[in-house]
Amino acid sequence: MTENIEVVVVGGGYAGVMAANRITQCEDVRVTVVNPRASFVERVRLHQLVGGSDDAVVEYREVLAEGVRLVVDSVSRIDAAGRGVVLASGGTLSYDYLVYAVGSGSARSGVPGADEFAHPVATFEEAERLRAVLYDTPTSAPVTVVGAGPLGIEVAAELAEEGRAVTLVCGGELGPYLHARGRRSVDRRMAELGVTVLDGPGSRATAVTREAVRLDDGRAVPSAVTIWTAGFGVPDLAARSGLSTDAVGRLLTDETLTSVDDVRIVAAGDSAAPSDLPLRMSCQAAMPLGARAADTVLSRIAGEQPSTLNTAFAGQCISLGRGAGIFQFAHRYDEAVWFHIGGRPGAKLKEFVCKGIVGHLSGEANKPGSYRLHKVSGGPKRGQLLEAKRDEATVEHVA
Repeated sequence: MTENIEVVVVGGGYAGVMAANRITQCEDVRVTVVNPRASFVERVRLHQLVGGSDDAVVEYREVLAEGVRLVVDSVSRIDAAGRGVVLASGGTLSYDYLVYAVGSGSARSGVPGADEFAHPVATFEEAERLRAVLYDTPTSAPVTVVGAGPLGIEVAAELAEEGRAVTLVCGGELGPYLHARGRRSVDRRMAELGVTVLDGPGSRATAVTREAVRLDDGRAVPSAVTIWTAGFGVPDLAARSGLSTDAVGRLLTDETLTSVDDVRIVAAGDSAAPSDLPLRMSCQAAMPLGARAADTVLSRIAGEQPSTLNTAFAGQCISLGRGAGIFQFAHRYDEAVWFHIGGRPGAKLKEFVCKGIVGHLSGEANKPGSYRLHKVSGGPKRGQLLEAKRDEATVEHVA
């Protein structure tokens, strides 16, 4: 009797769950997901958790295939040579193939006082702690959100809709990804909600104290609660395990998402750096990357050559409170175009997308292999970037 092929998926987020479900297509495979939480976290709803309109969790039984084993624990080290992982609890798990999908979290800012006085919100635990702090803070007290990417905008809008006095410190442009037209739409919505937007030159946070956020033009913004959303980082598990990473700490892979160090390790989601040209950290990229990682594992089990990366982007959707939103359309290689849907239709589209994410995961759990990976590439731009990177490596080798 043939023994099962053991696949360990490190991380139970969007990419990890998609990969785990999809790998169950192979009957001879036993899949184990290692995740520090017993429930699936909807990271796209963390701003709602902060604002109190959603708990941002779904039970794993709703999104994880029935045959997948869930181990509630963390991985402290990957033993690539021994094909095993060491768990934080002290146990070990052996694998034939490993999917590295540890996701992302808050990054250390380096700004004086930020780690001490500001509240990050990139993880479920951070959002829960912030919600408790806000519960104990009068509604009239000033709240400052540092960082004007999607998360910063969403948190600021959510809290302003609650009636809080919110200042959004952009450190540059409001919504850097957005097209100018989309940015104007978001700016108008922020004004409607009463959010004070500090953007342009002089709007970079240089220090945080218990009572204020100081900017590089000398201004001091009063703040009873400071929320830090400026930047994401990844866990250092790959680096600690002696695997090759990019400058941020993402696992370096080829275009099939296979580790450059070990063909039995593939990566997916925010913690993957294919060809040292990582995709934008997002749920939009995580699920297709999870599916592609699963297909790579399945190809290797079957003795076939895995397909290369073929992820394309649609744009970026942002909640602007419960009453409005924006879907910013983009080229498939992830550059915003002039067209967007805003206002109430934008809010409905954003909610449709959020519900659809869980739907895709549940669909793959019930029918592994059903999630469609579109037969497109990242467009000519990724090919050009890869070619430029190869030319650069050749020049460095000759020099």
